[in-house]
Amino acid sequence: MSAIFPRNEHNIERVIRVAAGVALLSLVWIGPQTPWGWVGLVPLVTGLVGSCPLYRLLGISTCSIGKRTAQQPPTGT
Repeated sequence: MSAIFPRNEHNIERVIRVAAGVALLSLVWIGPQTPWGWVGLVPLVTGLVGSCPLYRLLGISTCSIGKRTAQQPPTGT
């Protein structure tokens, strides 16, 4: 599954996306009861999966997994 949806979202960003998705979806049933609330499915699903297709297209990743700095060899005299 990670080959199809590589993780490219940080955990904090995932929590924010899920919260925003739930908040937008709530607009379908409470509040102004607008169908625009269904847009909340996008951040909800991407937050739960941990992968954003737009990030993948743009080459962006806020996830720290896979970002390993190359260690420089020790310099000795």
